[in-house]
Amino acid sequence: MSATETGRTRLPREQRRQQVVAAALDVFSSVGYHAASMDDIAERAGVSKPVLYQHFPGKLELYLAILDAGTEDLLDSARTALSSTTDNATRVRNMVNAYFDFVEDPGGAFRLVFESDLSNEPAVRERAQATEAELARLSADVIAADTGLSGDDALLIASGILGTVQVAALRWLRDGAISREQAADLVASLAWRGISGFPMSHPPAAE
Repeated sequence: MSATETGRTRLPREQRRQQVVAAALDVFSSVGYHAASMDDIAERAGVSKPVLYQHFPGKLELYLAILDAGTEDLLDSARTALSSTTDNATRVRNMVNAYFDFVEDPGGAFRLVFESDLSNEPAVRERAQATEAELARLSADVIAADTGLSGDDALLIASGILGTVQVAALRWLRDGAISREQAADLVASLAWRGISGFPMSHPPAAE
């Protein structure tokens, strides 16, 4: 057995899996899903094809693993944005910035979904919809708690705000006419002006 093969076998399974996922992300980002091959991914990862197939039975499973990791990062950022402060204007700004960070990543999950040749694949579409639903739910929970609106009302408002952020961020990504900071600030201001029109059900007590 060569030194290279010996090094491969000694890597822990999870570390090897992460190496394969990183290589696949590079390949998919460079040439797109359909043009990428498992041979290309194995070569980029420095593993044999049998080793590659030990971790992922096919190219789609690799793609979905990348997508799952990226969208979970976005959801973690959203949870942090909502839980790290009780100031709602800051919450809105943090949420918008979290989404712009997600969109801006040149090798991230957003571009794999919205700028790929696989966006109509049912498993990809299902994950994108599930992520959007969870983002709306997280925001709706805060809106309902602060305004006293019903869960259904809060979810509708949260979905509307999320849709605004998504469309604006995608427009910014494609046009690049203004800086990322300016774009995020404009969208955050728009979202806050909308949501701040709903009175809090428990405003701070007057001093």
